[in-house]
Amino acid sequence: MNDLTERRLKTVRDHMALECVCDWDAVIATFEHPRYEMYGTGAVFDGEEAVRGYFAASRTPFPDQSNEIISLGAGDGDTVHVEFWLMGTHLGPLKAGKVTIDPTGKSFRVRMAATFEFAKGSDKIICERPYFDQSAVLKQL
Repeated sequence: MNDLTERRLKTVRDHMALECVCDWDAVIATFEHPRYEMYGTGAVFDGEEAVRGYFAASRTPFPDQSNEIISLGAGDGDTVHVEFWLMGTHLGPLKAGKVTIDPTGKSFRVRMAATFEFAKGSDKIICERPYFDQSAVLKQL
């Protein structure tokens, strides 16, 4: 494994750990350009303001949201792949389309995957793409 690949894997590990402790400034610093493309809902958050809005909106219903990496890998390209558990407790209002679901106090744990695209020759992220089934979370609540 070359040095750039090792640095990219470290960036993803750090990025995911920083999300767990809600250190949003440090999470933003892992990006060259902050961008999330949510393959469960189709939503795109492009730019620092939009990404910070996503962080705030996702932590309102699940303030203790965290992740646990299952596997992490990189090929020859500019993408790192990660499989992980996403967990949290429903402690705040959850907007699901036009409906708001009041807090249930229930926890969820769902298996997910994500790709992290990197700028050429860099260990800075240009896009995170989580792949998930939103209904899997709702079923557990």
